[in-house]
Amino acid sequence: MLAKRIIPCLDVKDGQTVKGTNFVQLRQAGDPVELGRAYSEQGADELVFLDITASHEGRKTFADMVERVAATLSIPFTVGGGINELRDVDRMLSAGADKVSINSAALRRPELIDEITRHYGSQVCVVAIDARQETDGQWQCYINGGRIPIGRSLFDWAHEVQERGAGEILFTSMNHDGVKTGFANEALAQLADNLTIPIIASGGAGRMEHFRDVFRQGHADAALAASVFHFGEIGIPELKQYLRNENISVRL
Repeated sequence: MLAKRIIPCLDVKDGQTVKGTNFVQLRQAGDPVELGRAYSEQGADELVFLDITASHEGRKTFADMVERVAATLSIPFTVGGGINELRDVDRMLSAGADKVSINSAALRRPELIDEITRHYGSQVCVVAIDARQETDGQWQCYINGGRIPIGRSLFDWAHEVQERGAGEILFTSMNHDGVKTGFANEALAQLADNLTIPIIASGGAGRMEHFRDVFRQGHADAALAASVFHFGEIGIPELKQYLRNENISVRL
């Protein structure tokens, strides 16, 4: 069995790590370079860096910040935000990223997924999907940092993403983001049943049990979290030991 991955996420705005609830009410959480170094040393399996306002503000992710974070890491590093074309991918990989995460740009122009996987390989292309479960029970995808509904179903879009060659899907439930009541395990399990590529679960981590449940019930391949790590509520070494004790395969 492949080991399950624990992935801290740095949501970066104006050079600082921030964290919100349901994609709003942002508060500062520290220096991205220092946090990245700490997570690498604590045994995180990967690190994700998202420039959360790049797409909305129509600008590129700051390559110099990516370079500074990458220099401190000994783990795989994924970067997202404002990546719209192959030149952007090239800049991020040159700055030290191992993978890129695309979201709004992929929904606007799905061919971008094909282009990235053809040029760099599937392993470089992570497609992030921000989706909200609406009052009718349907999961709708959003773009621009969760600001604009795009009229695509989570499950239809995820299937297309896989067909176009993406290596992984990073699914964030907007309903669960920052609420700390557990991941969207039902939707995650449905994704896992329909897809063969790895799924990273995001949104809802509050206690160690939530990580256990997302692997057991949601069948996620990796769990991503932010505030519980940034504010010291859960330590990565302790979390991994807990998961090992729960018979979930993790790298200690």
